[in-house]
Amino acid sequence: MSEELKKFRTQIDSIDDDLLRLFNQRAQLAQQIGHAKNGSPVLRPEREAQVLQRMVEANKGPLSAQSVSTLFTEIMSHCRALEEPVSVAFLGPQGTFTEAAAFKRFGHAHAGVSCASIDDVFRKVESGEVRYGVVPVENSTEGAIGRTLDLLLQSPLKLCGEVLLAVHQCLLSQDKDLAKIKRVYSHPQSLGQCQDWLNTHMPHAERVSVASNAEAASLAAKEKHSAAIAGKQAAERFGIAMQAANIEDDPRNTTRFLVIGNQEVATSGKDKTSLVMSAPNRPGAVHDLLVPFAKHGVSMSKLESRPAKSGLWEYVFFVDIEGHQADSKVAAALQELKSAAAFVKILGSYPVSVI
Repeated sequence: MSEELKKFRTQIDSIDDDLLRLFNQRAQLAQQIGHAKNGSPVLRPEREAQVLQRMVEANKGPLSAQSVSTLFTEIMSHCRALEEPVSVAFLGPQGTFTEAAAFKRFGHAHAGVSCASIDDVFRKVESGEVRYGVVPVENSTEGAIGRTLDLLLQSPLKLCGEVLLAVHQCLLSQDKDLAKIKRVYSHPQSLGQCQDWLNTHMPHAERVSVASNAEAASLAAKEKHSAAIAGKQAAERFGIAMQAANIEDDPRNTTRFLVIGNQEVATSGKDKTSLVMSAPNRPGAVHDLLVPFAKHGVSMSKLESRPAKSGLWEYVFFVDIEGHQADSKVAAALQELKSAAAFVKILGSYPVSVI
């Protein structure tokens, strides 16, 4: 080993010693804060968002913003777990993109609970069995997840956060020769995200919809001449080879997930408010719903219509706006909206995803 290499490694060892000391010093302070909370929630989404935003903005490299966000998410996760591991229900089984979203938001020191359906995630949080839930709400390619929207309308739970996850699909199979593969298993959304690739490379293969990509990987791992479309985490979990990576038709393919819970989230300084509303049955009623936002200078980032359960050809509108419901402009707009709408439900205010 060269003297120069030894010098660099000695410097790294010294830095590692400092990091370990500082990690433990931070953990001790986190414990003291936990004792001072006097029973208030362990997780403060607005505070964690502020920490991540500050660190990303202060980062001068060479680490990427995503790397910095991941590192500090894990540090906060492990410090938080010293007080109490946060329980999180997710749409399972293990190996799904929803589990990956839970790790991205809560780090690896949380207590994950796999659920068979989006309904089950809501039930576990509503019953108090777990503190939070993570559910998919929309995909940049395939659009909204209707079941999540329906349950948000019905449930008393509040939105506590969002997670944006870049979704990179892989073809998993024990067969290296794609021509021998007779069927491809995957969730319907994933099949839709990869249909051009499948049409080009595997037009002969039957496409079989299953409940989750993890289930698809499990089936393909056991069956001859079968494949699955899933993430690389599913390949590792089920011991199946990855034959092609990044097969999604849109390289920017992203899924947005929501964090649900019973917690009101304070303002972080960079927030989003989600709500659902319906218009009275009169001419120009939908236009009237939008006027309060324009009047008070509140930007709208999403407007999604969804059939209402109250009657045929009746609709509700899911809306995302910039700002926290406690902000003066947002509060004024929401107050006027309640006078113009037939129905308004504030789903929650929460920090915008940092990365």
